Amino acid sequence: MKIQAAVLYEPKTPFVIEELTLQEPRAGEVLVKVAACGVCHSDYHLVAGTTKHPMPVVCGHEGAGVVEAVGTGVTRVRPGEHVTLSWSPDCGECFYCQHGQPNLCDTFTGPIWAGTMLDGTPRLYRGKQPVYHYCGLATFAEYVVVPQQSCIPIAPNIPLKVASLVGCAVATGVGAVMYTAGVRPGESVVVLGCGGVGLNILQGAMLCGANPIIAVDLNEAKMQLARQFGATHTLYSDDHLIEAVRDLTGGRGADHAFEAVGVPKLQELALEAARPGGTIILAGLSPMGSATNLPGAIITRQEKTIKGSYYGSVNPSRDFPMLLDLYMAGKLKLDELVSREYPLHQINQAYDAMLGGEVARGVIVF
Repeated sequence: MKIQAAVLYEPKTPFVIEELTLQEPRAGEVLVKVAACGVCHSDYHLVAGTTKHPMPVVCGHEGAGVVEAVGTGVTRVRPGEHVTLSWSPDCGECFYCQHGQPNLCDTFTGPIWAGTMLDGTPRLYRGKQPVYHYCGLATFAEYVVVPQQSCIPIAPNIPLKVASLVGCAVATGVGAVMYTAGVRPGESVVVLGCGGVGLNILQGAMLCGANPIIAVDLNEAKMQLARQFGATHTLYSDDHLIEAVRDLTGGRGADHAFEAVGVPKLQELALEAARPGGTIILAGLSPMGSATNLPGAIITRQEKTIKGSYYGSVNPSRDFPMLLDLYMAGKLKLDELVSREYPLHQINQAYDAMLGGEVARGVIVF
């Protein structure tokens, strides 16, 4: 079938809206008509050239829509069902899946970074030229073909534009608090960076009963959003930050310090902001090849624990429905995350707004 998609041909160039051919779903695959997809900074790493990926590529790794058709052997969904999409199509059988870490599944890691489906081949073409799928989803397009494991069925009364955000930013942020850190009621939290992931870390901290919840950023508009999403205190990232965090935490520092951007300088600040015996959670995706100075002497002498958080340590099949249940119960802000909606042909403007700090989350709607 012919579809419209936003194609990235090489780093440091704009997305181009092109007509592509999308092949039919093969065994174990699903065709989904995309209703909405989130505009995330992780995709921009390909534009900036800081994440290496085969090109040309259709980006987009947050999305929700309606199942149009299924390949042979598909049992998880049927045509007409509403789904939100996960870029973690775990196999359920490997070491990591069997040990409760499906976000680290062996099966999908290779194909995802190769830009293909699980069988090692793409479904997108421009003429005879293959076009690759970012994160196995490629949601900057009218339709996608994805592994059935990527499809999480949702209730038809849930707005698809907010359901699309659960697939990455919301799961990554809330999951980092609930699962990676295991924050308990009354523990103190500091969050460095109040973008899409950071705001959802704040929401997760509030859901877990953390106090105080300290948000750190340089952008006043994001600080205002942070207060809406659960921050009890907001601080500017300046030379007095660590002193201010300690003043709010009994002179010790935070029990849990979250870095939500993937910037080495902020990762180093997170180490300083955590108390002795505290945890530092690196939830922001750093550019490939970046290095962070995390001094071993301090980590050892103060017994600080540093943990990476990939996809919030979530199990998508279990946790996406849970997050949407919280939304429907009024306990999780998703509508408020959607600052602006864009048609596909305005995708470059959507990224300009994101990079300018103008939005909590932009959403492409079809």
